[in-house]
Amino acid sequence: MRSAIVERPIDPASLLTEVADPANGAAVLFLGTVRDVNEGRAVSGIEYRAYREMAERELEAIAHEAGEQFATRYIAVEHRVGRLELGEISVGIAVAQPHRADAYDASRYVIEEIKRRVPIWKREEYVDGTREWVGAGGGARDSGLGARERLLAQESSPPRQFPSPESRVPSPARQP
Repeated sequence: MRSAIVERPIDPASLLTEVADPANGAAVLFLGTVRDVNEGRAVSGIEYRAYREMAERELEAIAHEAGEQFATRYIAVEHRVGRLELGEISVGIAVAQPHRADAYDASRYVIEEIKRRVPIWKREEYVDGTREWVGAGGGARDSGLGARERLLAQESSPPRQFPSPESRVPSPARQP
């Protein structure tokens, strides 16, 4: 089991290799990529920033939770930060399990929890030259629900939003 925030391109084949084992009859690979349109606006690229220490801790916690909930230790997760072009991979999740249903469920759990809890900010760059921070993740860690129940509950309650990276930077001291 491994999770990481990376600044390099994500290699899907490497993720699958990490989770390969003859005991597993299913391997699921999820790749999140930069798309060219969001909410009707033409996108030219994306920049991701993270509160790295917390993001790494949360990614690791999510991978371990998924492993416990879905009885597997074969999980590899990477989320990329920095500037990404259209079509580049921003997040990669590989899960292997003896059975496909649990592999799919574990992968879905990981991506949904990343979106809810991990402090990674996304700034979309639009073809018209404007840029905007969108969809920051973050949410309560322990709801007392099991993995499947949390997935269902997520659909009915909005996630808590982290502030943009700029709001975390202190203002310079004022001079008298």
